[in-house]
Amino acid sequence: MRSILKSGFLWQFIGGFALGAVGVFTLQPAATETPATPVAATAPAAR
Repeated sequence: MRSILKSGFLWQFIGGFALGAVGVFTLQPAATETPATPVAATAPAAR
């Protein structure tokens, strides 16, 4: 167990996971923004 905790692979994996989680949480709100003022739906023009 100690050899696993001291291995570089484990710490690189944890570091990459942490960076990925920060990236997901940082970029998530930008993708789900809604407009502050709702846009009224207009009917298509009749021809």
